[in-house]
Amino acid sequence: MKISTKLGLWFFICLLIIESVSMIVLHRHVVDSLVKEELNSLLSRGNSHRDVLLTSSTSDTLQHIVLMESNTDTEVIIIDEDNSIIGSSVQLDNLPPYIKKETSPTREGVVQGDWKHEAFIATVSPFQSEDGSTGYVYMLKSTDTLQKIIQQLNQHFAIAVVIIMLFLLITNIFLIKLLTKPLIRMKDATQKISDGDFSVKLPIKTKDELGELAEAIQSLSNHLNHLQTERKEFLASISHELRTPLTYIKGYADLGRKSNLEESARLEYLNIIHEESTRVSNMLEDLFELAKWGQNAFSIQTQWMDMKKFILPIYEKARPAFNNAGIHLMFEPYQTFEVLIDPRRFEQIVLNVLDNALKYSSAGSTTTIQLNKDEKECFLIIRDEGIGIPKDDIPHILERFYRVDKSRSRLTGGVGLGLSIVNELVEAHGAKLTISSEQHVGTVVTIAWEESEDDKNSTD
Repeated sequence: MKISTKLGLWFFICLLIIESVSMIVLHRHVVDSLVKEELNSLLSRGNSHRDVLLTSSTSDTLQHIVLMESNTDTEVIIIDEDNSIIGSSVQLDNLPPYIKKETSPTREGVVQGDWKHEAFIATVSPFQSEDGSTGYVYMLKSTDTLQKIIQQLNQHFAIAVVIIMLFLLITNIFLIKLLTKPLIRMKDATQKISDGDFSVKLPIKTKDELGELAEAIQSLSNHLNHLQTERKEFLASISHELRTPLTYIKGYADLGRKSNLEESARLEYLNIIHEESTRVSNMLEDLFELAKWGQNAFSIQTQWMDMKKFILPIYEKARPAFNNAGIHLMFEPYQTFEVLIDPRRFEQIVLNVLDNALKYSSAGSTTTIQLNKDEKECFLIIRDEGIGIPKDDIPHILERFYRVDKSRSRLTGGVGLGLSIVNELVEAHGAKLTISSEQHVGTVVTIAWEESEDDKNSTD
């Protein structure tokens, strides 16, 4: 059964129950009010006759009262203290049991209010004449008249129920379509996503739960579409990056196998093969590092390190490569501090960032490594004067497989894994990596730690 059918039945049943209970209660209240009004009217007429008899209870008076009621839809029976009828507008073979001297008026003079099973509803008004005799004025009204009125009322209620039910049915259909339409759209969208089509566009018009669900599905679709694009670019990058060095390796290996090849040429070919093999090895190492993160198998072993003492050997190791490229590498430890790091992994972080600075900086520029801190945080800052990163690429620069250089040049190499691994390594150390850049000005990579008590106790 479809959810629209289930919702429709559920709403209709709930509304039907509510409407039925409401109509029953309303009907009972209206009928009770009508009967009560008739009884009050009867009692009021009886009290009027009683007031007349209090001043004059002669036969003329009694006859006048009987004559008055003969021309109305009500009846009057007047009895004396001996239960003898002294005046009546109706002929009854036997007096009803509620017309007798011992009757104790209830409900303000009502002695018979059962309009469903009795022939009359009745009230009583006792009186005492001037000569001291007592009597009772009974007012009666046929229940046939009352039942006809109630029957007409029931017909009106039946018509109202039919109209209301039609209105509820139409409203229910409209509401179900209104509620299920976005659900059907979201179901179709999830089916497209399941089939691999991530080009889903859901209109998000409301701020309720359905709007939040649509927004979540749209976000999932966008994310999966982004991942699919990344995967395609990644596979294309891997294919290109592996094909080129493997082609070199195979080609120069075939040349090196020739028996008549000079030893100097053979040595040159072996150097090229070694260089390309190193490139493949570095690429596979990046992929293995990424696979470890995906399997949650990546672990670090931290210890307290003084950052000035830690960075200095890395600076000395990297400086010759920068000098050969004509780039000035500087180390400025303004303020040192101690942090918990894995020395091997954190060296990987620093060398990776320095390698990017080396690749994308030109001769004559300067790359600076700085250590600093303030009252709240400690900073490792690597600033270069390279080509910079386009503004649109900065938000994605730390994503896996993302590359600013789409040309996949062998000179700039890589498949977009370096900074992604760096970022995850930094986060594993409890630090935060931020990158700011301006094209043709340079890039600033900042690694920040929240300062701990141990940092505050360290010396510059």
